[in-house]
Amino acid sequence: IVGIVGALEEAGQNVLCTRARPEQVEAVMARVPGLEHNPAARTLRKIVRPRDPAPGRALVLCAGTSDIPVAEEAAVTLEFLGDRVERAYDVGVAGIHRLFEKMEDIREASAIVCVAGMEGALPSVVAGLTRAPVVAVPTSVGYGASFGGLAALLGMLNSCSGGVAVVNIDNGFGAAQFADLILRRR
Repeated sequence: IVGIVGALEEAGQNVLCTRARPEQVEAVMARVPGLEHNPAARTLRKIVRPRDPAPGRALVLCAGTSDIPVAEEAAVTLEFLGDRVERAYDVGVAGIHRLFEKMEDIREASAIVCVAGMEGALPSVVAGLTRAPVVAVPTSVGYGASFGGLAALLGMLNSCSGGVAVVNIDNGFGAAQFADLILRRR
């Protein structure tokens, strides 16, 4: 990883590392100056040549605080790609009043990344409240019979609300890539 990041930096390329473990962060940052580390997202990044911003704005929502690492991975990736991003965390259906407090952000978003574990209900609810495309990300966290995110994945795949696309379990990076495509096609 140190060699790859060093080669990218020498070539004047932007750098984004996801799922960086603490020992990897330490090794890379010791060799490559100027990297930004986001411990919540577990990312390292350096933007040498920023992209032009996409039209519109992405909104990253997560149901609970245990979903924040995956949500932050998505948000950091969207920012790396040059997108404008808003965040609203801990707005799950167990306390749905918190989601309703974010209705203005939901209505104004051009694409929404919605991260949730447990039964994965948040993306279906959000898609019913907006005309924006919703990229659903199941997480591997949750109590009871979450089966490592499989329960949330199946719940999201079975959403009765239209406009929901689902990525794999814990795939904040893939969700951000898809949301960026949506924003850049506007």
